[in-house]
Amino acid sequence: MRALFTRGSDKIATALATRNVSKAEQTRQLPSHPQDIPQPPTLTRILYGENVSKKPRQSIKDWKTRLSYFLQNSSNSAKMKGKKGGKQHTYFRPSPEEAQLWSEAFDELLASKYGLAAFRAFLKSEYCEENIEFWLACEDFKKTKSPQKLTSKAKKIYNDFIEKEAPKEINIDFQTKNMIAQNIQEATHSCFSAAQKRVYSLMENNSYPRFLESEFYQELCKKPPITRVAQAT
Repeated sequence: MRALFTRGSDKIATALATRNVSKAEQTRQLPSHPQDIPQPPTLTRILYGENVSKKPRQSIKDWKTRLSYFLQNSSNSAKMKGKKGGKQHTYFRPSPEEAQLWSEAFDELLASKYGLAAFRAFLKSEYCEENIEFWLACEDFKKTKSPQKLTSKAKKIYNDFIEKEAPKEINIDFQTKNMIAQNIQEATHSCFSAAQKRVYSLMENNSYPRFLESEFYQELCKKPPITRVAQAT
């Protein structure tokens, strides 16, 4: 009987010792500071990469890179037209006063070649450049005179922006999409009017105010500091 009791006590002691060792190991493995405790991956990390805690801020350098790209494209387009019409255009940075005019109305911004390029660069940074690209495609479409070109352009706009899972699909309702699909069978200049108004409203009420608050736009509106030479004169 004593032997059985002794064996039972030994087993209990061994189990308790093992449990204490396990606890000690767990204690040693715990980080000394709460911030060292591994956190589960957040949605932001999943979307933007393991080492990114939030969407990266757009630097002025990034803005200028995108802006130069759009200005270069505009310049190339102007040169092509200039060969036909004898006119060429060069786009210079606007004065602070000119840039400030863009805040008076959305149309003021779109009417400026430099402003339009800046706005496109901003939309690209927000991953919604398809809106301004669709609006510009519609503006070009409405200027088309040839019936044959009108039909081909209507189909291209539909394939690029309207149909389901289009490469640059815009956010419009199902009824408008159906109406466009019917209209392009016999294309007219008003095929995309409803969709263009919808996209214009989205940009004017959402993207445009954010553009005016952007660091890049604020920099354009800053007046250059007065140098000592200028003060002396």
